[in-house]
Amino acid sequence: MPLNADLHCHSIVSDGLLPPAEVVRRAHANGVEMLALTDHDETGGLAEARAEADTLGLRFIDGVEISISWGDDQTVHIVGLGVDPANAGLLAGLHHIRSGRDSRAARMAAELEKVGIHDAYEGALKYVGNPALISRAHFARFIVEKGHTKDVKSVFDHWLAKGKPGYVEHAWATLSDAVGWIVGAGGTAVVAHPARYRLSRAERDQMFAEFKALGGEGVEVLSGSQNADDAAEYARVARHYGFVASRGSDFHGPGESWIDLGKLPNLPDDLTPVWARWV
Repeated sequence: MPLNADLHCHSIVSDGLLPPAEVVRRAHANGVEMLALTDHDETGGLAEARAEADTLGLRFIDGVEISISWGDDQTVHIVGLGVDPANAGLLAGLHHIRSGRDSRAARMAAELEKVGIHDAYEGALKYVGNPALISRAHFARFIVEKGHTKDVKSVFDHWLAKGKPGYVEHAWATLSDAVGWIVGAGGTAVVAHPARYRLSRAERDQMFAEFKALGGEGVEVLSGSQNADDAAEYARVARHYGFVASRGSDFHGPGESWIDLGKLPNLPDDLTPVWARWV
């Protein structure tokens, strides 16, 4: 039986809805056998999650999801798996990324004010566990609360995606930075949910080639936001570049995620799963 590994999910420490320990309990109840918590640009929930995983006998992998800017203002996410959460280089890099989030949030609120969504900054803060990690998801929850639309996905479609009224460009880390921090912390760098990026085939190939040259090793073949055709495409990518394959729900919370923890299909048999190095 293939291992039920879920190596991409979030807690309230970044933009998830549940505390780290509750994420672990939900994963365990869903039959997950190996879990990585990968909060955005933050490792502050890992100790709590690991303690709960140890109590339940669930294998736990320390993770993080790092925001980078690539190409023509494309935001891409790189997951780090098996990192040392105490690594000084990683911690310094994540602190640098977080320091820009508050100013971006203030600019987002100003743009939303222009289209009739008032007090968005203060409203978003109600949903934030760590004010340094205020994000578009927190604004989206406030906009739903105020009745402007029915769900978080619709908020992104109408207000917060690139080209929409509340979108604000932001310079994140570079691809070189992110891979360097992850590898320097003893981890494995994985491109998260690659089907979500608006890249041409040539741009995508350029990104993956650069990623591999920098020391990147993996790609999420299975993600909650990717369909069967996407999975087949990124299985081909994994074979072409010699990447290990990862599997992650990208779970944020009940009712707000594409799929629940541990509910993805199995990876194709011929791919090498990233978790083979930890079992």
